[in-house]
Amino acid sequence: MTLELYRTEYAKARARRPQGEPAALAERRDAALDRFLEVGFPTTRHEEWRFTSVAPIADQAFAMSAPAVAGACPVNLDPFRFHGVCAAELVFVDGHYVPSLSTRAALLGGARAGSLAAAIAGRVVEVEPHLTRAAPFERSPFVALNTALFADGAFVHVPAHTVLEHPVHLLFVSTGKWDRESFLEETGKNDSRPHLLMSHPRVLAVLGDNSQASIVETYAGPDGARYFTNPVTEIVLGENAVLDHYRLQRESLEAYHVGAIYVRTARSANCASHSVSIGGALVRNDVVAVLGGEGSECTLNGLYLADRQRLVDNHTTIDHATAHCDSREIYKGILADRARGVFNGKIIVRPDAQKTDAKQTNRALLLSEDAQVNSKPELEIFANDVKCTHGAAVGQLDENAVFYLRSRGFGLVEARHMLIHAFLGDVLQRMPLAPVREGIERVVSGQLARALKAAA
Repeated sequence: MTLELYRTEYAKARARRPQGEPAALAERRDAALDRFLEVGFPTTRHEEWRFTSVAPIADQAFAMSAPAVAGACPVNLDPFRFHGVCAAELVFVDGHYVPSLSTRAALLGGARAGSLAAAIAGRVVEVEPHLTRAAPFERSPFVALNTALFADGAFVHVPAHTVLEHPVHLLFVSTGKWDRESFLEETGKNDSRPHLLMSHPRVLAVLGDNSQASIVETYAGPDGARYFTNPVTEIVLGENAVLDHYRLQRESLEAYHVGAIYVRTARSANCASHSVSIGGALVRNDVVAVLGGEGSECTLNGLYLADRQRLVDNHTTIDHATAHCDSREIYKGILADRARGVFNGKIIVRPDAQKTDAKQTNRALLLSEDAQVNSKPELEIFANDVKCTHGAAVGQLDENAVFYLRSRGFGLVEARHMLIHAFLGDVLQRMPLAPVREGIERVVSGQLARALKAAA
């Protein structure tokens, strides 16, 4: 599919932008589009993508939704909500904020959570220094595409010395329904090609010095819908700030999801980021954390499940840029049928990052002989006074443990389910938010029950 399609979508997106958009942002959007058109979609010849072909995305025709189309949501949102536990719950349909579906309680201490487009138009001072700055687009075509095309998203700002006791939930729902009439009206072209819907949500979270918050991102869509979601999240933490961050990917099993999270920390900041991938036909998750202040701490937890012929690719980078920083990372995955998993975890220790303490663990469980995982842990160490370890393991269920449980009266499916749940326990128990953890456990248990029943 020609890249000119994205030039057309960019022209449409530019026409919809509010007139108050800063000139510097508009220039970066232009540069991002030029960069994307220059490099195109990555292929398996690129080292960072050699196990993941994005041809199913590159070969499709996609179109963006207009804001008017997002006025109502045909998708049942209840399974994805956290009723009564959030300080604010913002709902975005096909990438656009929908106030009528959102709940916004009063946030303490001047904290705010709302539409990113409204914050840009209102020239909110905390947006300009960070938006498109924490997530560079020069080396990532998908980040470049998001930077050029994002129409809306979420802006969360927690001022210095402010603690949010309850989480902020950002729910991004894709309908999978492309409005052909609006497309023809905007372009003036008699284009009869079937287009799939795409959205490029942007999230900017800025926490001031000595602040604390929990933010949950959920990406979801209706069963059987095929669409493309390309979100980018930028997280900026001030000195001593503490963030508990979750990204829950529960897309349709036919959808494409390519997401990126970029974190920058100041002195003694602490960020825990939990990534859960349950849906999607082709999924790529990039997490890049730059520990830019002494004494920073970073925790990356990952959990993914895949069956059929689905693919889940997790790429993480923890960049220890300064001294006395700690990081812990654990990713676990379960693959059944002919599913494929990819894990590439990189730890970088810069020359000035003495006294670094970093540990990375990656494990995958294969429930069938046809499932496959490609694992590549990496350490790049340029300092001499450090403690860095990594470990990777791929295997199947221990048949002796299965036999032991069956000898105690458990059935085969029940025994396997218990062992799998214990395998996931390390990741699940590291999630402090009980409603999120319990919700994930319910969804995972349901998927495992179906997978194990089919394999029995």
